[in-house]
Amino acid sequence: MRVFVTGGTGHTGSYIIPELIAAGHEVTGLARSDTAAAAVSALGAKVRRGDLQDLVGLMEAAADSDGVIHVAHRQDLLPFGGMDAVSAAELPVMLAYGEALAGTGKPLVAAGSIGSSGKLGRPATEEDPALPVGDEHKGTLRVRNVVETAVIDLAERGVRSSVVRIANIAHSTTDRAGFLPTLIALAKQRGAAGYPGDGANLWNAVHVRDVASLFRLALEKGPAGRYWHAVADGGVPLREIAEAIGSRLGLPAVSIPADELMLPGYFGFLANIVTQSYPASSLITRRTLGWEPTQPGLLADLDNGHYFPAS
Repeated sequence: MRVFVTGGTGHTGSYIIPELIAAGHEVTGLARSDTAAAAVSALGAKVRRGDLQDLVGLMEAAADSDGVIHVAHRQDLLPFGGMDAVSAAELPVMLAYGEALAGTGKPLVAAGSIGSSGKLGRPATEEDPALPVGDEHKGTLRVRNVVETAVIDLAERGVRSSVVRIANIAHSTTDRAGFLPTLIALAKQRGAAGYPGDGANLWNAVHVRDVASLFRLALEKGPAGRYWHAVADGGVPLREIAEAIGSRLGLPAVSIPADELMLPGYFGFLANIVTQSYPASSLITRRTLGWEPTQPGLLADLDNGHYFPAS
């Protein structure tokens, strides 16, 4: 299968391209710079120069392929409009893919997010609608909701479209800017690994190599109009994550009272996030696609030590 991949040099995409090539697919990766082009080529893929603003180019690339995997985002918009702007910029891209692939039955697999705040009273499943909407989520999740729903709706136009919801914590040996590096940096800064309250709130997680295998399976055989959950650990207590970080750093793991979470050196802008619980299930994904995570779980990966290089 000839597969067009966007975001191939990012944390997730850099694992997806080798996964596809190992399975015998011919991959073309989008690259907006010489540096990105070199990285895509080093992964073994062909290079198509362009960016997410070139909708005509994206349509041509999609039409020339047997399938599309989209994991790119307009990160350059973060300083100006936050995740609202990043998500909003994705909508015209998805609609452009829809124009190019309508009636073909070709697969389009886009990256999404679990996003559930745990207020369902149970783990989030693949049958739950796109990200929840509520006052506490402001606009960001509403925009994200529209994007993911647009992808799913393309199934009605003859596109084998689906969304892979990636776990809130995606870990690997190349994770440099995710949730775990942030928690580790905060622990080093404060001299203790903190967690809110009793730390019993749950975080879902997955190794990025397992995410890559799920994207491949969704591309190869996923039914149209479906959500898939890239979740290996359905719910790890944040206290246990803090304890694992503290153990590796030789620092205590401590509870932080709610009224101190936003203080400098604690969680700051993450305060509203770290108090949430995000349990999630991937049972439907496993049963339907035969996906089985094979990489280390979250706590085991922390124990491997690569998040804590010797200084």
